[in-house]
Amino acid sequence: MPPGPAARRPGARQLAKAWAQAIAGTSFVSMGRRELESFLTDLAEQLVATAAVETFDPEVGYKVGAALVDAHFTQPASLDHTLRTLNEHLGGTVGSARGQALQGALAAGFAQALRDRTLVEQEEIRAAAMLAHSEAEAARWASEARFQAVFAGAVIGIVIADIEGQVIDVNQTTCDMLGYTQEEFRELTVNEFIHPEDAPGIWDAYRELTRGEREHIRLEKPYYRKDGTAVWTDLAVSLIRDQDGQPQYVVTMVEDITERHHLQTRLRHQALHDPLTQLPNRTLFFERLGQILEDAGEDARVGICYLDVDGFKMINDTLGHDMGDYLLLAVARKLHSSVCGPGQLVARTGGDEFVVLVERSAGPEQLVDIAEAALAAVRAPVQLGGHEITVSASVGVVERAAHTTSATELMKAADTTLHWAKRDGKNRWALFDADRHAREVTKFELSASLPAALERREFLVEYQPLVRLEDETVMGVEALVRWRHPTLGLLGPDRFIELSEETGLIVPLGQWVLGEACRQAAAWQRQYPQVDLVTSVNLAVRQVQDPNIVAAVNAILEETGLDPSSLQLELTESAVMGSPGQPLQTLHALADLGVRIAIDDFGTGYSNLAYLRSLPVHSLKLAGSFVAGLRPPDSPDPVDKEIVATLIKLAHTLHLTVTAEGVETSEQAARLRALGCDTAQGWHYAMPGSPDQVVALLKAAAREPSPAAG
Repeated sequence: MPPGPAARRPGARQLAKAWAQAIAGTSFVSMGRRELESFLTDLAEQLVATAAVETFDPEVGYKVGAALVDAHFTQPASLDHTLRTLNEHLGGTVGSARGQALQGALAAGFAQALRDRTLVEQEEIRAAAMLAHSEAEAARWASEARFQAVFAGAVIGIVIADIEGQVIDVNQTTCDMLGYTQEEFRELTVNEFIHPEDAPGIWDAYRELTRGEREHIRLEKPYYRKDGTAVWTDLAVSLIRDQDGQPQYVVTMVEDITERHHLQTRLRHQALHDPLTQLPNRTLFFERLGQILEDAGEDARVGICYLDVDGFKMINDTLGHDMGDYLLLAVARKLHSSVCGPGQLVARTGGDEFVVLVERSAGPEQLVDIAEAALAAVRAPVQLGGHEITVSASVGVVERAAHTTSATELMKAADTTLHWAKRDGKNRWALFDADRHAREVTKFELSASLPAALERREFLVEYQPLVRLEDETVMGVEALVRWRHPTLGLLGPDRFIELSEETGLIVPLGQWVLGEACRQAAAWQRQYPQVDLVTSVNLAVRQVQDPNIVAAVNAILEETGLDPSSLQLELTESAVMGSPGQPLQTLHALADLGVRIAIDDFGTGYSNLAYLRSLPVHSLKLAGSFVAGLRPPDSPDPVDKEIVATLIKLAHTLHLTVTAEGVETSEQAARLRALGCDTAQGWHYAMPGSPDQVVALLKAAAREPSPAAG
């Protein structure tokens, strides 16, 4: 039988290849090109075979259309491109009624399969939605049940309020905590729970939360119970938003911490108060002072009265520490009752030290009034174990602008002024003086730098002539030490001798001065042997007390070769008067070396005349205070004149020479000469100067020797 027209068209493989190219990318199918051609080849063979057989079965086209849908070619473009390809490649078959029926069957199968697929998917979606709804309802009911169980049975309070502050729900724990029923709570608003002890700013924070500006607040807050008693709580406040993110509810978790709060309060009180007196302690004092200084405005002033009980150690040592504690307790009570008030804090800072802090000082006068009131209160008699004890105190007072100082500076100044009050005699107050403090700071700095200065040889010796009043010739010089300070310039002995005595440096310093003066005197002696010159050097009390002083003087004399009779050692009355024993033995040992001994500033010390008679002394130097009375050009002070005359007569009776210090005018010199004074020194004759200036005087003396010199 001859082949039909379809047999003359391209075969199934060519149809599949063209078909694959036509529908690739028309639907969301994950097949690759090779896999797609293989799939369509099977369908193409069915179509080609159906088009060629004599008995036409349109069911084949129907199945091919359904197969395309099963393979996920579900887009209209997939069907359209399929029909176009079949129309092109099946040739004459398409033009016949059989070809049209084949395409129609394919299209019908495609549409029916697509409809069935859609119905199935819709049913699956509906079933899934029903299942999800059922599960959501079950979860919601389970969630609500759990919430109700937690809400009702929670051991902490839970309160739900709306954004306006109206209480919506509250659990039983909260009701038990504050003493209200749930119905009573629902009639209350959040604002009705404001407490006077609420921390500053917590209600501003709550309003920020209700506006949606923050999510949580954590704080401690007191509430009043319904019966008026207080309960302290720890609150965790959270914002609940609606599905659009707008603030909807406020949930508050409330924990009763009343016992913990009271314990913390007691512990803080113990940490900030003195256990003996119950006054604020050092920690609380500095905490309060620091806050005052931090918050102070430009015009704010602050003051401190720093008080210390005089002689408290003696009370402890004699009556015992228990009595000492009773005394401190009594002092604390007196201070609290007399000077504690609004804006004034009385604290015990340690031992027998108390401090009064004046937060808003009206000026130094107010602080002085407080200090005097405190002193008067402390002086009131106290009964201690059958003894009536009267004690006193010393007070350091500091008052200044708050913004110009710090807590450390204030207490440093207060401690300094307390030291002044003690040093000035106790039982008094002292007001801080910036100039005095600066002087003392400088004094301390000088004291600290003295040892290094001696090592660096910053000291030098100047000499002031001693003039014989009878003929006004130079018969000696006094060696005077100076300190060439690197920053303060040339300092006189009044700035550092007392400091060197306090530190003990006076012994090596005095020995250096003595050695320097003796070396210079020996040089002058060798250069001008015809001039009988005495070099006078001061010895301090501690030098006289030094057991090695005699050996040191002897060694210097031997080392320098100075004739001992050319050395005069000046000692104050306090160094030699009324002190039998070592000082007297030292004095005799020095005199045995052949050196001269002079009593400096005679008349200002002990003036034990009977004792003076037994001393190996050669000369007395009258204190400048007596000589000053002879200075007025018109007429001298009659009392000073009589004192000077008496002292000169006394000295001559004891076969001692007399030197007058501080002679500044020719009138003084003439009056001293008339009274029989032997020698004088002072600005009238010459200022202390360098060795070269003394050389000039020695040259003059060598050229014109005085007839009385011999």
